[in-house]
Amino acid sequence: QVQLVESGGGLVQAGGSLKLSCVASGLTGNYYAMAWFRQAPGNEREFVAAISWSGGITYYAESVKGRFTISRDNARNTVYLQMNSLQSEDTAVYYCAAARSSIVILNIKLYDNWGHGTQVTVSS
Repeated sequence: QVQLVESGGGLVQAGGSLKLSCVASGLTGNYYAMAWFRQAPGNEREFVAAISWSGGITYYAESVKGRFTISRDNARNTVYLQMNSLQSEDTAVYYCAAARSSIVILNIKLYDNWGHGTQVTVSS
């Protein structure tokens, strides 16, 4: 059974940075694509960034491109989201997700493993 645990969220001023981590367990024996999604109050959960199993392919939402960087360390079963130049619009609960695939996946419906989320609050 796959378990995902996020950490690294918190309160930061606009223009600041945070680095989220997601530690996965139960991934042995399979390839997994990983992604970060976020959900602000009153909004649907939205795609932020995704990364292939090898880490060689990444995709970003237009709203975070150039500011956020997704990466992974398969030896540590960990995926990261480095967030720079944070804006108040980035305030949300950030979720880590995993899907059994060697390629990158953008479709939220294809992710069947989710963490409980970590709160990111950006004050203006």
